Amino acid sequence: MKFMKLGSKPDSFQTDGNGIRYVATELATDIAVHVGDVKFYLHKFPLVSKSARLQKLISSASEGNGDEVHIHDIPGGSSAFEICAKFCYGMTVILNAYNIVAVRCAAEFLEMHETIDKGNLIYKVDIFLTSSIFRSWKDSIIVLQTTKSLLPFSEELKLTSHCIDAVASKASLDVSKVDFSYTYNNQKKNPEENGDGLASNGVRTRMVPDDWWVEDLCELEIDLFKRVIVGIKNKGIVLKEVIGEALKAYAYRKFPASGKGVIQQNDVSKLRSILDTIVWLLPSEKGTVSCSFLLKLLKAAISVDSGETVNMELAKRIGQQLEEASVNDILIRANERESMIYDVPIVKKILEEFIAQDRNAETETENGNEIHEIRKPGILSEASKLMVAKLVDDYLAEIAKDPNLPMPMFISVAEMVSSFSRPAHDGLYHAIDTFLKKHPGITKSDRKRICRLMDCKRLTADACMHAVQNERLPLRVVVQVLFFEQVRAAASSGSTTPDLPKAIKDLNCGSYGSSRSANTNNDEDWDGVASAEELRTLRGELAALRLGNGVVNDRNVAENRISNSERTAVSKVKGLLISKKILSKIWSGKGGGAENSGSDSSESLGSNNHDDVKFTPSRKGRHSVS
Repeated sequence: MKFMKLGSKPDSFQTDGNGIRYVATELATDIAVHVGDVKFYLHKFPLVSKSARLQKLISSASEGNGDEVHIHDIPGGSSAFEICAKFCYGMTVILNAYNIVAVRCAAEFLEMHETIDKGNLIYKVDIFLTSSIFRSWKDSIIVLQTTKSLLPFSEELKLTSHCIDAVASKASLDVSKVDFSYTYNNQKKNPEENGDGLASNGVRTRMVPDDWWVEDLCELEIDLFKRVIVGIKNKGIVLKEVIGEALKAYAYRKFPASGKGVIQQNDVSKLRSILDTIVWLLPSEKGTVSCSFLLKLLKAAISVDSGETVNMELAKRIGQQLEEASVNDILIRANERESMIYDVPIVKKILEEFIAQDRNAETETENGNEIHEIRKPGILSEASKLMVAKLVDDYLAEIAKDPNLPMPMFISVAEMVSSFSRPAHDGLYHAIDTFLKKHPGITKSDRKRICRLMDCKRLTADACMHAVQNERLPLRVVVQVLFFEQVRAAASSGSTTPDLPKAIKDLNCGSYGSSRSANTNNDEDWDGVASAEELRTLRGELAALRLGNGVVNDRNVAENRISNSERTAVSKVKGLLISKKILSKIWSGKGGGAENSGSDSSESLGSNNHDDVKFTPSRKGRHSVS
């Protein structure tokens, strides 16, 4: 730390312990100066020879035959006044980064200018500030911190602005010119950054990181930190990513346990001010801070009620890089006043911002007879869409556990990414199943509506097996899953994938067959959940189909007696027969009359005569012809 020594005489100020300070000399004191709660017994001549203000005060006191003056508002208080008084006596005083601002402000208050005496205190302090303090990184930080308690004097004397400029200039130095000490506690240091950084010949070998200045700035109050960061930005030298790292470090330092701790009520206002300032300081460029950090800021903003403006600004920034987020990042707790566990509306806003990047991203311009497509920067890639789709599936699975989550809210989130292509719908199926499990009281129509979110054709074999055994799903969905598993099994056996019967196509798109559209009771049966007995029947048919396909594959290898076209025909008929047999069993079990149910099921499957189809083949027989 830099320091300056003024004066040569020994310090003869003493105290009696009762708030009284005096100069121990042979010459009796002739003036008493009250500064706050401390009373100084001094001599007039040394004081008036250096201070214009004390000249006036002492002169006024003498005219009234008094020997006391009162100073109540001197910056720095009694300690700063004592240093100024010692300077007047020529006694030794030590100035450093901790007291220099207070002494400078007190000297200004006492009017200790060059017009009163050459080489006066103000002149000497200014020389020390410009030649030493502002050239030292550590001292500049300390001085800047002390200006806070000396407002408005430090601002009026431009001490704060000069100090901020000095700090910003140092932070903007090329790292090759950083040859002074600084605080750097980053745990991700490179091996060459450990130790004293000096080789055996005394030459510095340590690499200086780009964010070397961040740790020291985190000691500042938010208003000073803001002004320094603005100063660094205005110089335009430091990378935006480094500024983002500084904001992240400051937020982690000021918020309890990186945002995970409990915030005390009396700290809310202070933390809100810090968070609002950090959001205001965020670089506008995408990717300068991580999506995870932005989401932590959003969670903190909600917890301290930062307001709609801050929340929407953060949501916009998060949406621009949502593909970087994890499901834990976007599980944002709702305000305590809300009934839901998670703040789903804010996540919807984030998704809207993500999707908005694709809007108007493609334009067309006509050049002669040619039309050229222009892709603006920031258009979403398929990889980004896929990552966000998976993220939303995982998010839905988590929020589905909330018993207070309204179904329309769940569906609206899912539908926001419904256009994003993903190879499998297993994640969406898991989310839907979780919602059905946690909301057992929803109606049949609601179950049908929520199940329409997923595409049964895009369920993997494992998901299909689970769905066929799932008693929470509507019967319609179970039959769809079974049929598409049959299609997959037929294709894997070497057969051409059979065409979908019209009734199954109608089921898949959520519509009904012509005869079924007039039968409300039958529609309700289809939308109802399957019974345990029905599920066992479906599982048996699925297992039989898989086993049958394995037998056929073995026979093909051994004999090759059945042509591909024959196998295709058999597979088509086989799949239809199995589906019709299952539907017949299920339909006859519902309370609608045997004759009506048989007729209806056959019509739904595209057949005109239920009696034409006989459900007599045994499981073993089906194995031999699959």
